[in-house]
Amino acid sequence: MSDTTTQHPVEPGHAPAHTGPHGYASDKEAYLKRMRRIEGQVRGIARMIDEDVYCIDILTQVSAVTKALQAVSIGLVEDHLGHCVVDAARSSEAEGAAKVREASEAIARLVRS
Repeated sequence: MSDTTTQHPVEPGHAPAHTGPHGYASDKEAYLKRMRRIEGQVRGIARMIDEDVYCIDILTQVSAVTKALQAVSIGLVEDHLGHCVVDAARSSEAEGAAKVREASEAIARLVRS
């Protein structure tokens, strides 16, 4: 029997990713719907470039996609803090501290992008 478990990449110096139900599990379908909509917007931007649409119109669409991705990111951060970080903190002080550090690093990456 083959193992079909999803493997999450582990960055050097980081603990393995949470393997149970993720904080976004209850909103998974909504996230997928939003991501499909964003995917369609990105394809639309590529089509606009292919069709030589005016630069400002393309930039307006890029801005809309950026805002949509930021909204998804904020939702995922909220879910992570409310589920994964809280569960880890309940488990042990060390696990809680590790999850807070992990979340802080993820938020820092979002802020830099």
